Amino acid sequence: MTDTTTSSFVDAAAALAPQVQGSVQESERSRRLPVPLIEAMAQAGLFRLWLPRAFGGEEADPMTLVRVVEEIARADGAAGWCMAIGGAYGVFGGYLGKDAARDIYGSDPLVRTAGALRPFGTAGVVDGGYRVTGRWPLGSGCQHSGWMIGNCRIFDGDQPRLRPDGTPVLRFMLFPTAQCEILDTWHSVGLRGTGSHDYAIADAFVPSARSLSFREPPVEQGPLYAFPTIALFGAALAAVPLGIARHAIDILVELVGRKVASRSRKLLREDTLVQADLGRAEALLGSGRAFLYGTLGEAWQAVSAGKVLSVAERATLWLASTHAANTAKQATELMFGAGGSASVDVSCGLERCMRDVHAAVQHLALASANYQMAGEAYLGADMRSTPLLFSDDRNEARSVFPAQ
Repeated sequence: MTDTTTSSFVDAAAALAPQVQGSVQESERSRRLPVPLIEAMAQAGLFRLWLPRAFGGEEADPMTLVRVVEEIARADGAAGWCMAIGGAYGVFGGYLGKDAARDIYGSDPLVRTAGALRPFGTAGVVDGGYRVTGRWPLGSGCQHSGWMIGNCRIFDGDQPRLRPDGTPVLRFMLFPTAQCEILDTWHSVGLRGTGSHDYAIADAFVPSARSLSFREPPVEQGPLYAFPTIALFGAALAAVPLGIARHAIDILVELVGRKVASRSRKLLREDTLVQADLGRAEALLGSGRAFLYGTLGEAWQAVSAGKVLSVAERATLWLASTHAANTAKQATELMFGAGGSASVDVSCGLERCMRDVHAAVQHLALASANYQMAGEAYLGADMRSTPLLFSDDRNEARSVFPAQ
């Protein structure tokens, strides 16, 4: 994908900012994004960036979607989060058989996919597929998606299927949202508009062709599908705090240009502490962002040349996502503090930035524990049982494809 093409999608995301911002109150109130907003994002092609070209997707490099998510999140964190989930899950289209992928992703150019990745379902083996039962939490975007994903433990009769190391065999199941019961469970302090409700399915048949595992070779052979898949998801989610922090800085700069400090009776923009906090926030945000995009770019070049990423390189991807998210949180906190009493007013916007950024970094992919995981990897530990680094082992045997 060329820089011009990337810019066109980022520009499309930026053009949606007035509609995104105009939908915030409705999103907060209804705890979901308005359908017209989701449709506008879909019409702009933003949910198809990581879909295979074979089904009308862009098969874009990782940085393109991450930049789009960041731009949407700059307007609203909840919209950015739904963009990250819906956009990143296009990767599943590269692992399904072509007929199943075409049925799900090729028949409707506006299709969206949502769901949780934790294995809270069971799938009993039957002729032609599985009987699936489960309840999954945090199904962000489930109310505006046509298909859901549920990670399941595989059962042969009453016995769980196990791998040679004794761990359970897991597979992702894809099923129409219409087959699910969406449970009203999303009552949150932040990211309220994501509609991250629980969803459940009971004894539903899922054909084998609509299931997949990241331990199996992807069907599509482009570099996007050779990239560590869970690391792609982490990078997309990290873009949300980056966008929120930029929004917080935007708000603060506008606020201090008109607010008078109660003690000095001068504009806040003249306050040296406010100036220092703004400088620190820019440094935090800029450094975390540069680390994320630089790491993604280096890994993308390596994978595009047919290289299998080392343990340390995989760990660095997680470190970069985690660090970008957490420095963005710190930058947002600085802006909230610098705004003084105005920050707590809901009309200001800084309080929502605070709520949203703290909700975002609670995700496992962005949690502070990932710093320790990266350090352990750098010290030479055997990390192949660590799911965030090795949700797959198929890359080790993957044949090298031509660089693209």
